[in-house]
Amino acid sequence: MKVIHFIAGIDTTGGGTTEYMRLLSNALKAEIELVIATGVSPNPIKIDGIKVTFFKFGLKHLPFLRKQFTAFIQQEKPDLVHINGIWSPENAIFQAAAQKLGIKVILSPHGMLEPWIMNNNPWKKKLAMALYQRKAIQNADYLHATAAMEEKSIKYLGFSNTLFIIPNFVDTSEIKDVKVEYGSKKIIFMSRIHPKKGIELLLEAWKTVDTSEWSLEIAGNGDQSYIDDLKKSSNDLDNVYFVGPKYGEKKWDFIKSADVMVLPTHSENFGIVVAEALAAGVPVLTTKGTPWQDLESYNCGWWIDLNINNIKENLTLIFNIPVVTLQEMGKNGRELIDEKYSLQTVGANLLHKYECILK
Repeated sequence: MKVIHFIAGIDTTGGGTTEYMRLLSNALKAEIELVIATGVSPNPIKIDGIKVTFFKFGLKHLPFLRKQFTAFIQQEKPDLVHINGIWSPENAIFQAAAQKLGIKVILSPHGMLEPWIMNNNPWKKKLAMALYQRKAIQNADYLHATAAMEEKSIKYLGFSNTLFIIPNFVDTSEIKDVKVEYGSKKIIFMSRIHPKKGIELLLEAWKTVDTSEWSLEIAGNGDQSYIDDLKKSSNDLDNVYFVGPKYGEKKWDFIKSADVMVLPTHSENFGIVVAEALAAGVPVLTTKGTPWQDLESYNCGWWIDLNINNIKENLTLIFNIPVVTLQEMGKNGRELIDEKYSLQTVGANLLHKYECILK
């Protein structure tokens, strides 16, 4: 079986969708022939054992892409095409080229139809929907959601395609050692630094509670002017640190250095960093803008409505939790990931779905 995955970019700044592409490649490359088609970017991630073809994107290249994509697909002769993400016209052009050649297409919006996203620059979304995006979604042979929450958002917008749910996942083999020592009194944020992530609310809550003996470390990359604004807003906080992005083993060491990870996001279709923290043994505080109600049912974190008061209340709770309780929550989180979100489990489910589609 040969599958082409199309994604607008796999740059190191790409966030969760880029990480999904890397993990998926590791999960499937021994089972199928997987090819990635993507856009040129300054710092693409390295994906070992996978053929990656880069195309030049942008307005001046759009008129030529349909022909280039068609020639590429004809050369590769895939059994399936899997489109990752929406809103980029290149995604829709690649999908149309594949379907014109009679190849079935799976489209994964990756949370890009969530209400918060739709309400952010809504006129751009409406224009894109009118020009190409609605047609592309309607024409997809299958839609892939990562959680029931995302499925609900897709259907709310009127799309009735055949849809399946398979969650994102984490490669636990990358974690050399899970967290064993608690009591560092450190909370971390680790994600793309973007207004969607709710960092302003976290900083506002941090200012109004007694954080003595605790520290907050914010890791990630994003628009530098936005990061500078956040730093200015926290100048009076001597226990808040912006530590830059973390990759590879440094990422896992950073996660394990914390007692709790916080993701006060407005919206996530999955939130891969939540799974990563749990897999490393770190409890998580996140919001009901994510599909992580498992945090409550498995007693490995806190799943809250997003507002400053709720963040304050839960920070205060965390500051007073005994170390032994954090240890137990960390253990519960690892068990949750092993049971439902491991690379082996989810990779096998997606492979089975591919096989069913091609029967």
